[in-house]
Amino acid sequence: MNNIHPLATVSPNAKLGDNIEVGPYVFIDDNVEIGDGCRILPNATIFSYVKMGRDCTVFPGAVVGAIPQDLKFDGEVSWVEIGDRVNIRECATINRGTKASGKGVTRIGSDTLVMSYVHIAHDCTVGNHCILVSKVAIAGETDIADWAILGGGSLAHQFTQVGCHAMIGGASKLTKDVPPYVLAGREPICFEGVNRIGLARRGFSEEKINEIKDIYETLYFQGMNVSDALAYIEQNFPKTEERETIIGFIRGSKRGIIPRPKARK
Repeated sequence: MNNIHPLATVSPNAKLGDNIEVGPYVFIDDNVEIGDGCRILPNATIFSYVKMGRDCTVFPGAVVGAIPQDLKFDGEVSWVEIGDRVNIRECATINRGTKASGKGVTRIGSDTLVMSYVHIAHDCTVGNHCILVSKVAIAGETDIADWAILGGGSLAHQFTQVGCHAMIGGASKLTKDVPPYVLAGREPICFEGVNRIGLARRGFSEEKINEIKDIYETLYFQGMNVSDALAYIEQNFPKTEERETIIGFIRGSKRGIIPRPKARK
């Protein structure tokens, strides 16, 4: 049984699961699907073409599914797709995709926290278990992989990629891709080491963390260009999931990866 406040506006064409709470002054448009156990709190807005999984919470003032802030958008049907157990905090905004991107969908994975005043633009992908801290803004077609954390006030240039388990310091400007498992910060943004604490908390062994550290030592501090460093890593490091994740990310980067710091600590 759902608990829908009488002052909420819910389209009869919206598909609501079971045990859903809808607060006063909520607006839920046509072509919306909301899974079981979700809470849509007062003054939240969910526009058309949104699919939301189970046990999500949308806090007051958040707007999910607004049309893209992109002049190429031509009124086409496009989507926002949200996984399970996602928290979308106060005044966050998540825009629909565009056909111009070839994607047509903005995706948020499960168990992700989108804090207050975050903006997720058209055709972005945010993975599972991510945290976007307050006032983060990611431009169109940015891809954030699983378990990544973006510090408060960070800004991502369009088409930027952030690798899995990366952690980015607050107020960073992401103009290059951030590889998996790393810490990134400073101005301009650069490699700051391996995300040791985060990896340990997620069950990576000390041996595995040191393997990742050695790969990045080779990449950034042995005087080789990126192509030569990757070839050396392939020839001299065991083939593991983490090695392949790093190599695949860097070889697939179109913007290039963040540089090493100008002066090593």
